[in-house]
Amino acid sequence: MYTIGYDIGSSSVKAALVEAATGKVLARVQAPQEEMSMQSPQSGWAEQDPELWYQYVVETTEQLLARTQVPSSEVKAVGIGYQMHGLVLVDADHKVIRPSIIWCDGRAVSTGEQAFVGIGQERCLSHCLNSPGNFTAAKLKWVADHEPDNYARTAHAMLPGDYIALRLTGQATTTVTGLSEGVLWDFKQNQPAELVLEEMGLDADKLCPRVPAVGQQGTVSETAARETGLAPGTIVGYRAGDQPNNAMSLNVIRPGEVAATAGTSGVVYGVTDRRSFDPGQRVNSFAHVNHGPDQDRIGILLCINGTGIAHRWIRQQVCSPATTYENMERIAAGVPIGSEGLHFLPFGNGPERMLQNREVGARLLGLDFNRHTRDHLVRAGIEGVAFSFVYGMRVMQELGVSLSTIRVGNDNMFQSQVFASTISTLTGATIEVHNTNGAVGAALAAGVSAGLSADLPEAVGRQEVLSRITPQPEHREALEKAYGIWAAALKAALG
Repeated sequence: MYTIGYDIGSSSVKAALVEAATGKVLARVQAPQEEMSMQSPQSGWAEQDPELWYQYVVETTEQLLARTQVPSSEVKAVGIGYQMHGLVLVDADHKVIRPSIIWCDGRAVSTGEQAFVGIGQERCLSHCLNSPGNFTAAKLKWVADHEPDNYARTAHAMLPGDYIALRLTGQATTTVTGLSEGVLWDFKQNQPAELVLEEMGLDADKLCPRVPAVGQQGTVSETAARETGLAPGTIVGYRAGDQPNNAMSLNVIRPGEVAATAGTSGVVYGVTDRRSFDPGQRVNSFAHVNHGPDQDRIGILLCINGTGIAHRWIRQQVCSPATTYENMERIAAGVPIGSEGLHFLPFGNGPERMLQNREVGARLLGLDFNRHTRDHLVRAGIEGVAFSFVYGMRVMQELGVSLSTIRVGNDNMFQSQVFASTISTLTGATIEVHNTNGAVGAALAAGVSAGLSADLPEAVGRQEVLSRITPQPEHREALEKAYGIWAAALKAALG
């Protein structure tokens, strides 16, 4: 018996087909091969067409079934990981009303801040663990204020993963984890957050009915079966935002465990059994995939927008078209720590939550035309992203999150030794590289819903550790010096 997992990112859709009994990955695919486009109708805005995500779900499913020759009847369940905090609006006929306002769109920051004040900061945090900030609730309020006709047509306000589940099952549903990431869940009342809906004047009936994050959420419809090649009746058995999903994929489901990723955005995610929140909202707290009314499992999330997107920008702008990320790693390794005085602030992808939703922009500091080359810029870019992680991790440590061991997948920027060793040395953490990704994790979790695994610990407990990156004391002094200059530059940029 087999399962399929999807990871619906803003850069690509990844999918994996897994043998449920062993956890063996038969195939992994991605579409498109290059990054998906984003539209930015105005500065600070970011939108994508939800239909494009579904087209790539169809394409990756076809590729998996063709490559493995597994009969679709043997695929018993599918799971969905998805980019968090986006907003998808559909009408009563389940047609998309407007492009999705995705995670890195900054238009609703002031809307969320106004609601935070109106609700009362202490009241909002104690009930929802977060400010509405720039999350899904604030984006929905922005549509209500600025596009009232679109809001009036809306039958269901959804997250990106809810939309994919809708296309697969024909049913509009959501989860507690999804409502939590949209700041639409009240942890004290264990229900949708009426205090947020009332303050924003939003209609509760636009929220979808709830299904469990791990469990039967619906089955693949005849229409979706024809489109994807899946068998009708295949269980849709798991759904979570990409960061809780990434953590679960790395077997981070118990209090005290920590995961990280450095894709388009960067995230550090630690699980606690307390309803913790940061009064400064530099990090955010959400319901984890195994949270329930009788078991608090809260994920504390640090997010950095300018991560892989900054690394990609440098590759596209200053490297030759043939330069790969592996080439960039070799280039960076040939430059001394600190890039001989060249430093990069990688915050050019919208407001940064860990900077309290400030938008400081990307900055290149200390450039010397007589000393610095392309190679220095490549190294400074990698170091700048790594220093951003360290800056945020030190905030998490202040809040009591342990960083002795950090689990990461064998993809994105953690494949860079320069990047990973910089973080390890400055934080003192051992970084474990696991042979998994979000699509694989979603597939394994979906197997629980079909009875192919007893529970999540069994489903994701077969992790293969490929390598461990440990602190390098001999480089600590040089890295601390470089980080200190970088942190001072950030402080100056923040005023």
